[in-house]
Amino acid sequence: MSSTSGADREPVRVLVVDDQELFRRGLVALLASEPGIEVIGEATNGIEGTERAAASAPDVVLLDVRMPKQTGLEACVAIKEAVPSANIIMLTVSDEEADLYDAVKAGAMGYLLKDSSIDQVAQAIRVVADGQSLISPSMAVKLMEEFKQMSRPDRSPVPGPKLTDRELEVLGLVAKGLNNREIAKRLFISENTVKNHVRNILEKLQAHSRMEAVMYAVRQKLLNVD
Repeated sequence: MSSTSGADREPVRVLVVDDQELFRRGLVALLASEPGIEVIGEATNGIEGTERAAASAPDVVLLDVRMPKQTGLEACVAIKEAVPSANIIMLTVSDEEADLYDAVKAGAMGYLLKDSSIDQVAQAIRVVADGQSLISPSMAVKLMEEFKQMSRPDRSPVPGPKLTDRELEVLGLVAKGLNNREIAKRLFISENTVKNHVRNILEKLQAHSRMEAVMYAVRQKLLNVD
């Protein structure tokens, strides 16, 4: 039985924040039939979403990028401040690289396009609730291209926190989109050991998420992505 199946653990508590009522209601209805996922509320804008997150402390928040009154990126920062334990997935029509980078820097752990299937959204919720990052495949490709540009040889290194060789190895695999289980298999170590390495990396780099850690490490020349 999968570790994410309903009998093994408490359901993942989800808050859906989107100003498009038809999309929001449809998503809530579809998620209601997903095992191990419980929608505990919905909101129509970032301000309302932040208030509801603060009141209900959801495990995962699905957050649209472009909304009135307060953007999803602004709400992402506000929700992380109000509920540090909340894991945020940006769910959007935007495939602009700038929105993806800003979302990662704001603390989002997932970034999905709205044309994703309900199975992809549900899987992202489970993965992100487990402390891992997930980005739409098409956006992950764009992110890797940006990493390559950021790690150009002509960029000068900037002194920063020192990661161990193993931590750099783990972070390099995170940058390639591997999850904890895949990294453990690749490096012949346990999944718990991978989680410990990731936790140490986030502490050293003072990063909110795995992808933010990758962006920082590449920018500071701690990690070379080829």
